This record gives sequence, structure tokens and C-alpha cells, in this order.
Amino acid sequence: MKCGADGNSAGRRGDNKACHWNSRQPYGSEFSPITNSGSRAEVLPENHENTLSEAHASEVEAGQRFRFGDNWARFLRLLSDDRIAEAEKSLREFLGLDSLAGLTFLDAGCGSGLFSLAARRLGARVHSLDFDRQAVHCAEELKRRFFPNDGSWTIEHASVLDRDHMAGLGGFDIVYSWGVLHHTGQMWNAIEYAAICVKPGGLFFIAIYNDQGRPSRTWLKIKQAYNRLPSAFRFLVLWPSFLRLWGPTILRDTLRLNPLKSWKEYGGVRGMSPWYDVVDWVGGLPFEVAKPEEIFDFCDARRFRLKRMRTCAGGLGCNEFLFEKTPGA
Repeated sequence: MKCGADGNSAGRRGDNKACHWNSRQPYGSEFSPITNSGSRAEVLPENHENTLSEAHASEVEAGQRFRFGDNWARFLRLLSDDRIAEAEKSLREFLGLDSLAGLTFLDAGCGSGLFSLAARRLGARVHSLDFDRQAVHCAEELKRRFFPNDGSWTIEHASVLDRDHMAGLGGFDIVYSWGVLHHTGQMWNAIEYAAICVKPGGLFFIAIYNDQGRPSRTWLKIKQAYNRLPSAFRFLVLWPSFLRLWGPTILRDTLRLNPLKSWKEYGGVRGMSPWYDVVDWVGGLPFEVAKPEEIFDFCDARRFRLKRMRTCAGGLGCNEFLFEKTPGA
């Protein structure tokens, strides 16, 4: 999603000229996805690409899936150096690493491509994949702008639910999937198949929606209503949800005579956008949740040791986990 936000080479942001925007396409310019960047690791059979695209389109048409890639394409128009820096910072801090030089990094569900870019800038050799073709275009666009013709960053249109494909990717030092696997429709399979790609001694960094019980079930109904509505009428769900999510915070800041303080500071959280995160949250189908202990038990049974965890204190949002695969597993 954010350019350079988690991907610098040992913090040396100026070492690679490819890390600068094309002067003809400054920040805030219209995003024009490219479809033939040549950045995929392999040329997938046309029928394979068509099968994924048709499955995605069918789920969207049935109101069972949100167009995450379209939302990410709009987010890229807001991309800035500050957002990139915050993304880099968040990745370094949670992984506990200043550099990813010499490491391999799988971004399973790359979304906007921001954290793939961040990992690449931190020095990693990156492989990005996503089920949403528009999300793949987003990652390809970031690569084109920052690392054109770079053999150390490959991008492909693929599904984390394709176990054979995931197993065929080989082992990675870091497998990263932030806020993705709960949107597959088969969350537990997705976690397991992504975990296959972690080499012994490697790191598995995932973020999964917190199970709030009844509130989570209510949000599922809201998301279903949003996706079943024609696009022109989705504001009927989006704006009330926005007021529910942000109204109390804006009111609190207003009473403190700084009405947009939290909104303006939100970009400091992984470099994200508050508005596009609201759209992502309200529209985000498929939608599954888990309690922190369920994620721990699931990964522990597969010989992953928990190194770090950050929860949302029982509230709305994602719990973050960093596991290490036991050597010899």
C-alpha cells in the first residue's frame, strides 16, 4: 500500500534511484493500473488467470465479496513520503529488525502493494500475490514507479487458498499477511496454507480480526447489506457506519478544541488512510474473526512459537501476531 513504508534497505532510502516517483506522475495523480508489467514470477496459464478472475467476479456479483482492489487503487492517490515512512517503521518495529537485507519476504494478499514495497526498500527479496486482480495491478504500479525491472520483486495473481500453489512457492524467511486471511472465506485454511511457506526458523506475521461476539455478528450483517446494495445506494450503509466508528472520537476531539486531531494523526498508524480503512471495514467481505487464544492454539499446534502479540484489547480491529517456526518443524 505505501511506497517504501516497510521496505527500505537498512534505512538507506536514497540508495536506489528507483525509489523516487516518476516526475510525470506525482503524488495525488490519477492511478492508472497497468496490466502487462512483466513483474510476475511466472507466466500463469491463461485459463488459471481466467478461473481466478471469474471466481472473484462471481462472488462480487453475488454480494459475497468486496472489491478490495478498487479501494486500494483509490488509496494510492493519497500516497506520500510520510505514509511510506510510517509503513516502514511499523514493519521494522513489529518484526524487531532494522533491515531485511538478505531475507526473503512473501506478502500473501498484497492489497495496495505498500508493504511489499516497504519490505523491498528494507532490502528483502519480495514475492507478492493477491486474489484480486486490481490489487495485483496496484502492486505492479508501485513496482513500476519505484523498482522497475527489478528481479528481486515478483508479483502474481494467485490465491492463498490454492494449497499446491502455496507449497510450490518454497520457504520464505518472512511470511506477511496483515488483515487478509480473514477475508478469504476459509480463514483457517488460509492461515495454514500461508504458514506452509514459512521456512524453519522463519517468521510468520499475521493480523486477524478480533472476535467480539455479538458485535462481530452485527458487523457481518452490515457488511452483507453493504455488498448487496447497488453501488449508488451503498452510502446508506457507509455513512451511518462512519458515524458509529468515528463520531465519538470526533466529538471527543471537538470538546477538547481540536476536532480533527485523531483523524489527522491516523496516518501515523501504519501509514494508512482513515477514510479508506472505514470503506474497507464496512465493505470487507468475506469476514471471519477469531479470539487471540484460538490463533495461538492453531499456530502452536503447527510448531510455531509466539514471539510477539498486540491485541485490540477486546475491541474492534485486528489482533497482530508474530510467530517463529520451530527449526526442524
